[in-house]
Amino acid sequence: MVSAASIDELIEQAYRQIFFHAFKVDRDAVLESRLRNGQISMREFVRGLLHSSKFRNDFYRCNSNYRMVDQIVARVLGRPVHGQQERIALSILIAQQGISGLADHLLDSAEYREAFDDDTVPHQRSRVLPGRAVGALPFNQQAPRFDAYWREATARRAPAGRGTAWTPSGSSLGMPRPQWLADAPSPLARKIWQGLVTAGGFGLTALVLYVAAVMLSTCAAG
Repeated sequence: MVSAASIDELIEQAYRQIFFHAFKVDRDAVLESRLRNGQISMREFVRGLLHSSKFRNDFYRCNSNYRMVDQIVARVLGRPVHGQQERIALSILIAQQGISGLADHLLDSAEYREAFDDDTVPHQRSRVLPGRAVGALPFNQQAPRFDAYWREATARRAPAGRGTAWTPSGSSLGMPRPQWLADAPSPLARKIWQGLVTAGGFGLTALVLYVAAVMLSTCAAG
């Protein structure tokens, strides 16, 4: 019988494999409870994560169908896509049946059952390369959650004039300034300008009040 601690570790591994992290807000208490009680297998637990709104919103909506194929094949089958032909065929499956259809297709495949069966958490296979001292990079380093395609699309949809404290290009402290802010003043310049405008407004108001007071005192003296 599998201990509770072992099940907890398997659950953590599954979250890392599918989501790359396991924040509390992303966890599915119902799925975890069913797995711990033996009502579902690890394969069905993984299926539930792939069908979740978290996966749909944070992965599927951030990628093209081609890139989504690369992401899911790596997560579910633990290997890279076998060439452009497989990538095209599986992207057509996404277009026809959606992202859940692709997940079901891979989880129900003979390849998945042979590699992981029902109770093993999917993991990256064949990281050890013959004739090479250094193995293949982990998949999350080879292909992060979304790439330049999504970042550029997000930048194009960003509202004009909405500033963000972007760091200079090449800085290790944050993201480089996006193209849609290329010609906009920096946040510091905007703050200085706003301060000058505010100070000028106060000065103009004080001048108007002073002139009005002088005029009233002159009228009173006359």
